[in-house]
Amino acid sequence: MEEIKVSPDYNWFRSTVPLKRIIVDDDDSKVWSMYDAGPKSIRCPIIFLPPVSGTAEVFFQQLLALTGWGYRVISLQYPVYWDLMEFCDGFRKLLDHLQLDKVHLFGASLGGFLAQKFAECTHKSPRVHSLILCNSFSDTSIFNQTWTANSFWLMPAFMLKKIVLGNFAKGPVDPKMADAIDFMVDRVFDQSALSLEAKEEMYKLYPNARRAHLKTGGNFPYLCRSAEVNLYIQIHLRQFHGTRYAAISPDMVSTEELEVQESHLSSNQEDDQ
Repeated sequence: MEEIKVSPDYNWFRSTVPLKRIIVDDDDSKVWSMYDAGPKSIRCPIIFLPPVSGTAEVFFQQLLALTGWGYRVISLQYPVYWDLMEFCDGFRKLLDHLQLDKVHLFGASLGGFLAQKFAECTHKSPRVHSLILCNSFSDTSIFNQTWTANSFWLMPAFMLKKIVLGNFAKGPVDPKMADAIDFMVDRVFDQSALSLEAKEEMYKLYPNARRAHLKTGGNFPYLCRSAEVNLYIQIHLRQFHGTRYAAISPDMVSTEELEVQESHLSSNQEDDQ
């Protein structure tokens, strides 16, 4: 965890990108926290939704990299909502407040589940132009610790950390993956270690979706394999360049496309070695 928390990129992010807080509901206790970086003229940005109780800062590496290439990136931390329709209504109000008609969504774990439900909820008047799901699921029955759910709030932090760590695969992992797990556990309780059945169900739901598989990366590839994840996001968003749904500043397109091509070529060469 210390490796990420003291890294130059993380400290740069914390010192340069302000955290904003927005209330869009009648209930003043429901506060959306967000990082919004990149050109504000972009009306169809990419929005990142974090895992269970996750903070908006877990996507700091995507925010730094993508805004550097001219993209508008928003990373959210949502307030507590007790049902899906309430969340969807709150998220819709937030987009209205930000004057965003349509957006691209990147959802990790529960964030991906909520992104799917929001797209479903708004299908008659679409607000989601494209969707990227990372270690996500379509059914909340994958959470298998319901017997302790009611007592989580009573537990000290070290007990919660022990429970979370018990969900991850045993055995050696490389240092970056270990740092990513510790960084997330310090901020999140997240059952994102998906079963094969949960993954297969997602494949069935989206048979025509493009799949990006990482050989390594664990449950939080956006932290420990950020360069690869950022490349996949760029490749996905390139199809919208030159349209009203572009998430990138027009004057940055040529430079960004060249970098994607070079990075893709470099990645393929590494895979061949």
